[in-house]
Amino acid sequence: MKPGKLIKLLYVQVLIGLVLGIAVGHFWPEFGAALKPLGDGFVKLVKMMIAPIVFCTIVSGITSLSDTREIGKTLLKSMGLFYALTVAALLIGLAAVLLLQPGAGMHIDPTRLDAGVVAKYSSHVPPRGFTQFVMHIIPSSFFGAFAEGEVLPVLLLAVLCGFGLTRIGAAGRVVLDSVDGFAHMLFAAFGFIMRLAPLGAFGAMAFTVGRYGIKSIGSLGLLIGTLYVACIFFVVVVLGLLARMHGFKLWQLLRYIREELLVVLGTSSSEPVLPRLLMKLERLGCKKGIVGLVIPTGYSFNLDGTAIYLTLASMFIAQACDIHLSWAQIAEMLGLMLLTSKGAAGVTGSGFVALVATLTVMPDLPVAGVALLVGVDRFMSEARALTSTMSNAVACVVVSIWENACDRQTLARELSQNYANTEAALEEDAVLPLGPSDTGHQPAQSH
Repeated sequence: MKPGKLIKLLYVQVLIGLVLGIAVGHFWPEFGAALKPLGDGFVKLVKMMIAPIVFCTIVSGITSLSDTREIGKTLLKSMGLFYALTVAALLIGLAAVLLLQPGAGMHIDPTRLDAGVVAKYSSHVPPRGFTQFVMHIIPSSFFGAFAEGEVLPVLLLAVLCGFGLTRIGAAGRVVLDSVDGFAHMLFAAFGFIMRLAPLGAFGAMAFTVGRYGIKSIGSLGLLIGTLYVACIFFVVVVLGLLARMHGFKLWQLLRYIREELLVVLGTSSSEPVLPRLLMKLERLGCKKGIVGLVIPTGYSFNLDGTAIYLTLASMFIAQACDIHLSWAQIAEMLGLMLLTSKGAAGVTGSGFVALVATLTVMPDLPVAGVALLVGVDRFMSEARALTSTMSNAVACVVVSIWENACDRQTLARELSQNYANTEAALEEDAVLPLGPSDTGHQPAQSH
């Protein structure tokens, strides 16, 4: 491909932004740290679009299903897969930290740690217990869910409205057409916002390197390296095996969503790519209803990068403070992490918040131990977000195959075609009027 055409590709522009951000943050750290608003502004622009896009996608997806009874079964299968992946992630994180021992030999006195660091994050600790978690999902009002911007309350509203439309038959046609038209408008507007992704990645990376410095990873380099090794192992072995078992290649899927992965790398957050991930997975041949249910649910319940981080960070604190945990205590900690890894979705720095929530309940480990991780947490957040994004993409394709809701020929064709064709098709989908397949469907009748 000619250099002129190559530079027009968004993923290339994002990659250039990342490199420039690292350079600016390294050579002009004060200026780089001052560029934080560029990254924050881009993430805020995207987050304001997520709630309505999720709502429209799920409502439209539910009404497109021929049998709405399948929704409960799909969600049940998704949750089963999510928890299986989370257990695997927790065990891989535990194995990595026990083998590489990143905290051994530090001999930190827990009483001399700065407990004030915890206060900043304790106010964001997710609700504890099943009852509090369910009550947190229920919004205070219909529009309150959109105002808060959290995915799960919007998901609840969308499912209820989707089922409502299936019950009223032809009377819901006007509402459904409006939802479909609104969704197309949102995706077109989101396409404009994504053009700012290189600028957002540049600002976020310049801030990270400028504020913390590349040298800051030296003292805890083994810890960071351990996390990346564990995440790579999870992606290559667990996700790779899962993909192979279902007839597609992991590296082709990752290549297909490489632009989204670069945005995640630059912003240290998986939220900015949620709308485009919905579009791309639907274009892969996965049915809209399945994609609309699995991906938003996965963003709250399938945080495998966070799960790896939780076991690794907790055991690192134990090693650094010379605290020996029995296997019974470790098993109790893993069970607790199955809950805390789910509750912090949608919170900035969700991995760190989930770690605070875990240590708050674990009497054997000092909560103040998180002070050891503050300086390098930003360098680990990219691995968490990337791993979770990859896992959700794979899980969506797998669940679609389970439900016979994936066109295997389309999947193979899309994964093998070049990137430029994919981008052109996505832009066309976002701006063209709805086709017959979108406008001609009748709200499904419940049985």
